[in-house]
Amino acid sequence: MAAAVPNGHAAAAAGEETPPAQASSSSLVFLGTGCSSAVPNARCLIQPPDPPCPVCSQSLSVPPELNPNYRCNTSLLIDYCHDDGTHKYIIIDVGKTFREQVLRWFVRHKIPCVDSIILTHEHADAILGLDDVRVVQPFSPTNDIDPTPIYLTQFAMDSISKKFPYLVKKKLKEGEEVRRVAQLDWRVIDGDIQKRFTTSGLEFVPLPVIHGEDYICLGFLFGRKSKVAYISDVSRFPPTTEYGKSSYPNAARSVMHMVEWCMCVLFRIKFPVTEEYNFMVQSIFWSKRISLIFLLDLVDSFPVLFCLVITQEPHCYVYTYLSAISKSGGGQLDLLILDCLYRTGSHNVHLCWDQTLDAVKRICPKRALLIGMTHEMDHHKDNKTLEEWSKREGIDVQLACDGLRVYIDL
Repeated sequence: MAAAVPNGHAAAAAGEETPPAQASSSSLVFLGTGCSSAVPNARCLIQPPDPPCPVCSQSLSVPPELNPNYRCNTSLLIDYCHDDGTHKYIIIDVGKTFREQVLRWFVRHKIPCVDSIILTHEHADAILGLDDVRVVQPFSPTNDIDPTPIYLTQFAMDSISKKFPYLVKKKLKEGEEVRRVAQLDWRVIDGDIQKRFTTSGLEFVPLPVIHGEDYICLGFLFGRKSKVAYISDVSRFPPTTEYGKSSYPNAARSVMHMVEWCMCVLFRIKFPVTEEYNFMVQSIFWSKRISLIFLLDLVDSFPVLFCLVITQEPHCYVYTYLSAISKSGGGQLDLLILDCLYRTGSHNVHLCWDQTLDAVKRICPKRALLIGMTHEMDHHKDNKTLEEWSKREGIDVQLACDGLRVYIDL
């Protein structure tokens, strides 16, 4: 039987994380952890297989708030607590199940509003709840309210302008009636890890990922005190996202390019190597004018090329990886929230169980929570398997569930 909590609701079947002693703490609320079709899969209920699907059939007897196998479209609410104790609420993606998520989890976790919205991409499971954003905005029959900032790429903006023209246009035509709709302040961002943006006081770094070889989706890196990466739709990581992007002053570019050129000559690979391959330039300073520079293979952590550099004038340059999510790139993540569609096999536009766990091992976060699951995933059964994997690999990995609240300093 589920434990009671102070607000009178039953605790989630998967358990709630213990809140900190102080009320002034940031947290992450998983509004949805399921795939685009959500779980239960409607087909399993209207055309039940023989034997019945064990995950989907649970929805007939277990209420959603007690059923960790009941999954809405992936969406994350960031409850960001500022240093002065004020809270701002940022939501990533508003999919087809947004209204249901508001009724269930906003009420339970006492979320009063949404201060800003961030979109990963423009597929249905990320945007079709945009019309319902008005339910978390102040009521005004004339739409005379402050619009909610919403951050998205130009590609997503162009697509949404066609799907929801009434949410995008600013002025009514002559004779056109006023109709109450969500008021949104559209803010186009670059899908580049070097183009950070800030909303509601929290800085975000876009993380471009491959969502099928013909499509770029965004994940996001955020948090000053704790480093969190949210990647809901991914089939492959570009090296610049997993390991970071190079940044060094102009004075050092010729040196670095010389090293890259040597690499190209020796191994006959495309130039520049650090943009296309999993290599990182590092240097050891012997004096103000002499350095030993080597190219490090990020996959095997093995130096593959050495070069002694002697300069005419004293130099001091830095070659760093910006916004990397892997431990070998830009520093270890405190929490990785990652796509995991199927329990078996593979998929052309999503990571599945084996690929997801391989990615977790490469990235090596302190903790990982998996999202985007279909009805192939059984929360209790597969989390037991993940417990064993976590002990063996030394990385804490679990399936997330709808309504889970994770307290974390951001």
